[in-house]
Amino acid sequence: MNDDDALVVLSTVPVRDGHAERIARVLVEAGVAACVNVLGPVRSIYRWDGELCDDLEQQLVIKTRASRYAALEELLRREHPYDVPEILALPATLGSASYLSWLRDHTS
Repeated sequence: MNDDDALVVLSTVPVRDGHAERIARVLVEAGVAACVNVLGPVRSIYRWDGELCDDLEQQLVIKTRASRYAALEELLRREHPYDVPEILALPATLGSASYLSWLRDHTS
């Protein structure tokens, strides 16, 4: 993967306490993300500590570059309220040239 390659990083946070908006602002202000979409609420069904859980969360869709991923992950882990946060990075193999240029310009 090239340092300039675009990534879409997914994470979920609890709906309560404004976690999504706070984390989104921190990531963009730090220059590790060009944009964060806050979606939801979404319903998440998962297993935790041996129990089936059914919770409302908000989905963060984070756009960044491969070269900024390590810093983004570190900051996201620090700011995230969960012990084991969802952090999934997906390569964006295609995109409009103008958007990808903007993304590179806004992830310092």
